[in-house]
Amino acid sequence: MAWLLVIVAGLLETGFAVCLKLSHGFTRLWPTVAFCVFALGSFGLLTLALRRLDVGPAYAVWTGIGAAGTAIYGMVFLGDLVSVLKIVSISLVIAGVIGLQLSGSAH
Repeated sequence: MAWLLVIVAGLLETGFAVCLKLSHGFTRLWPTVAFCVFALGSFGLLTLALRRLDVGPAYAVWTGIGAAGTAIYGMVFLGDLVSVLKIVSISLVIAGVIGLQLSGSAH
């Protein structure tokens, strides 16, 4: 259950990063409100998950999902540049997070 919280928190991190861009420096109301909701939800769920998980692997999964998710969202929906190097780099982030998790979290 704790890992499910981390995964959802990571997805919410993607949401708050995208909303941060869409808020244009907190000058647009609804993206700013959505940023606040996603950020509070993400940090709240991560906080709950850290009651049962080691901080290193949990934080790596959270940030990995957020970073990869945000990059993918940007390429698919926001017109960010798509390149082979970017795809390989995102894959390496995901592989690193999986490797860290498989390296021995006791929970």
